[in-house]
Amino acid sequence: MQKMIDELKKILPFKNTTDAGDIIVIASKEPQMLLYARVNEIERDTSRKDEWWHVHMSMLSIPLQTVTWTLRTAQISGEEIFTMGGEERFIQAIDFAKAAKKADTPKAKKVNKIVQLKRVK
Repeated sequence: MQKMIDELKKILPFKNTTDAGDIIVIASKEPQMLLYARVNEIERDTSRKDEWWHVHMSMLSIPLQTVTWTLRTAQISGEEIFTMGGEERFIQAIDFAKAAKKADTPKAKKVNKIVQLKRVK
């Protein structure tokens, strides 16, 4: 699982925090899969003494599925791999602002100019 997460961190710009409205990546070891989800709401689990949160998410699949997972802060922010039903899971929010800045670099603009098509008659 750690190897999969390390590979993801090389290709995706992740945030250190997760907030309502964020798009997250969910990685699962068994069955091995990657999903995207939107965090709809995060609310404190007041029934527990420690910091646990109810994370309400919409899985970006067809059909849309809404789920609620109860997780600790380290699990929500990608600091920790956790288990559900004995299987490892990992979630972390994507930093779209960082991805947009990376796409606006001079190197990226140069590539875009090369790829543009010219009409020849």
